[in-house]
Amino acid sequence: QVQLVESGGGLVQPGGSLRLSCAASGIMFSIAAMTWYRQAPGKQREVVAVITSGGSTNYADFAKGRFTISRDNAKNTVYLQMNSLQPEDTAVYSCNAGYILGFKVYDYWGQGTQVTVSS
Repeated sequence: QVQLVESGGGLVQPGGSLRLSCAASGIMFSIAAMTWYRQAPGKQREVVAVITSGGSTNYADFAKGRFTISRDNAKNTVYLQMNSLQPEDTAVYSCNAGYILGFKVYDYWGQGTQVTVSS
C-alpha cells in the first residue's frame, strides 16, 4: 500500500521555524524525485522545493535562503526545514513523489500538513 504521510506542521510565530517530514512507503523512494508543494486559502498550489533522486535541489524564489529540502533514503523520508517563517507562508504543505519505471509514470501525493504562521 502506497502512503506518503506528512508531519511537523503547526502554529508558529513569525520568525520561527518548523521542520516538515514526509514518510513514504510502498514506493520506489530512492529513485523518486520528491517535491514539496503548498496551497494557501484561495490560491493555487505552488512548488516550494524539489530534490532529485541524486540529491540535486531547487527552490521557489520565496523559499531560497529560508527553506532547505533534504532526503534520507534509508528512512524513505524527505524533509523541509523552514526558517524565518512569515504569515504569508501559511498554507497546507504537501509532498509528492514522482518517478518513471518501465515506461510507466508513478505520481503519488500525501494528504498535507497545515502550517500557520501567526502571532
